[in-house]
Amino acid sequence: MTTHYDQPAQQDSPAAWGPPPTAAPRAPESGEPGQPLVGRVWRGRPEDPRWVRPAFLGLLAATLLTYLYNLSASGYANSFYSAAVQAGSTSWKAFFFGSLDGGNAITVDKPSAFMWPMELSVRIFGLNSWAILTPEVLMGVGTVAVVYAGVRRRFSPAAGLIAGAVLAFTPVAALMFRFNNPDALLALLMALACYFVVRAVEDGRTRWLVWAGAAIGFAFLAKTLQAFLILPPLAIVYAVCGPVRLRKRLVQLGLATVALVVAGGWWVAIVELWPASSRPYIGGSQNNSFLELTFGYNGLGRINGDETGSVGGGGGAGGSGRWGATGWDRMFNSEIGSQISWLLPAALILLVAGLWATRKAGRTSATRASFLVWGGSLLITMVVFSYMAGIFHQYYTVALAPYIAAVTGMGAGLLWEKRKETWASLTLGAAVVAAAVWGYVLLNRTSSYLPWLKWLVLIGGLAAAFGLVFAGRISRQLALGAAAVGLLAALAGPTAYTLSTVDSAHTGSIPTAGPAGASMMGFGGGRPGGGNGGGMRGGFGGGMPGQGQQNQQGQGFPGGGMPGQNGNGQGQGQGQGQGQNRQNGNGFPGGGQMGEGGRMGGGGGAGGLLNGANVSSAAKKLLETDAGQYTWVAASVGSQNAASYQLATGDPVMAIGGFNGTDPSPTPAQFKKYVADGKIHYFIASGGMGGGMGGSSSGTSSQITSWVESNFKKVTVGSATFYDLTQSS
Repeated sequence: MTTHYDQPAQQDSPAAWGPPPTAAPRAPESGEPGQPLVGRVWRGRPEDPRWVRPAFLGLLAATLLTYLYNLSASGYANSFYSAAVQAGSTSWKAFFFGSLDGGNAITVDKPSAFMWPMELSVRIFGLNSWAILTPEVLMGVGTVAVVYAGVRRRFSPAAGLIAGAVLAFTPVAALMFRFNNPDALLALLMALACYFVVRAVEDGRTRWLVWAGAAIGFAFLAKTLQAFLILPPLAIVYAVCGPVRLRKRLVQLGLATVALVVAGGWWVAIVELWPASSRPYIGGSQNNSFLELTFGYNGLGRINGDETGSVGGGGGAGGSGRWGATGWDRMFNSEIGSQISWLLPAALILLVAGLWATRKAGRTSATRASFLVWGGSLLITMVVFSYMAGIFHQYYTVALAPYIAAVTGMGAGLLWEKRKETWASLTLGAAVVAAAVWGYVLLNRTSSYLPWLKWLVLIGGLAAAFGLVFAGRISRQLALGAAAVGLLAALAGPTAYTLSTVDSAHTGSIPTAGPAGASMMGFGGGRPGGGNGGGMRGGFGGGMPGQGQQNQQGQGFPGGGMPGQNGNGQGQGQGQGQGQNRQNGNGFPGGGQMGEGGRMGGGGGAGGLLNGANVSSAAKKLLETDAGQYTWVAASVGSQNAASYQLATGDPVMAIGGFNGTDPSPTPAQFKKYVADGKIHYFIASGGMGGGMGGSSSGTSSQITSWVESNFKKVTVGSATFYDLTQSS
């Protein structure tokens, strides 16, 4: 088998590991200099064994079929973003700005680029689950292909296939590449950026760095500052390892920065310069500014927990808060571990081994640079995620999946080629032991789920590790057998969790991967609408209903009221959660409660912070009557509630206060003018959530709610309450 390390297989001299620092740019060692990524992926390499291309295409096909399986079970997935997709499919203005509604009252709390593929799909195929989620699936398949190509450039085909398989069958990857949050596009673009930087280290061509900068810039338009997390390792690696003179390296990095600013800044400039009076309000901001949103609520606030307009952050370092405990072990704890960390211990071992193996390489070693690029991206992202005190959800960790996969594939491939060296075989065995033992621990956390699997993983992994220790001394067939058993043991746990994930419905704002009870967190850390149970714990002060156990009754907010309410009693009534086995709850004023899966419902047909409402056929008919005469058929506090009615009717519904109900949009004066001008037909009662999450009784949404309730006729349809804004009370 042909290897593609900087050092040819038959040489041991450090001088063979790369040209001197002043050498001219070199072509890739693959035998196909300059061949585009797509061409090389689909046509393969002339020197590859005949099995490589079928195996790679088989991996992509398996990923596609797995991710497409049962896709429509999730319906609109996150209705918040699906409503914006629906709006963007009917209004180009909403498409550009990322408006939640076709009337362009307010945007979602992210830039709009991540929704563009979904919106174009819906324009072509109509509004349905497949049209919304299939583009996300294709991004997942594309990310697997990019990771394979990135690893394959410097390592064996088997290493690339291992990397691709690790990514494809990581539970949180299977979750988010089937979901309509921004993270799918972010993961794809981050993987592309790493690939382009490795290409730049190989041949010193400016275009690769420019493409890397453009990828990160466009990723900014998917999820703002999270796209910049990997900038330090990428820039430092090329500045040190680039195969051209230092001055040119700095110029190239400058050009990459320009590409980043242009790719991400053009949209920001237009939004900031566009007259605020003729564009939608920037959701998530307090001053109608995208820059404020970027550096506040979606930026530094996520790090330090100071998020104006949010529901509040978590604990400090080592502490515990609404979004889970922070600290060095966060990626391994019971809240996060089963989502992403299955092969994380093994990847860290293999990263150290890869850097040790290349320690004597020349400055421009592309093999070592590969470990530094992918490994550096892994480490910096993991550290930031571990200590960020603001809003943090389990699914954020999908950003780690391409890095873990690449490092695992590269490390395994390199150590396999060096298995005749004692240290390499021992380290390879240690990595398999780490994967098997940690897989056993994670599976044991859900002891009722396939109880036999943890023993199979542990015993199989230990047996394989023993064989790999002697891989350089036994026959190739026996060594390959041990390696195959080790790989199966390492992937068995995450693959089982992945299959459970694709077999379940996932809806709401905070989905999690795996079987029931696999991951619990603070506010919403269970499985809102996930279909597999898992309650919430932590919550706001007194805890959310359930107190960390499934389908339990529980106390709500202190005093029975949510922040922003003056309620003194406990909420009563039947909740409208969409999970199974609904119960009466004592949580939210107006009867909010939680069904199976931690899905929050709201009394009176209202949705909650994390999930929307059930919209009855009668309510839908009410809103659709004379809908064409109004800019918005209704208005409601909070984006999730508004989104549910908009998706049900296909007509614009205004979200007062944005996602949390705390944005000062529209102002009471603006809302009264909309009503006076006949632009809004109904106001949907929020089941006691009028103050917004984290708001106050004097907040904008509360003032609007009080004014409506005092001046307009109430209309009750089933369990839902509306106010007809065309008829005074």
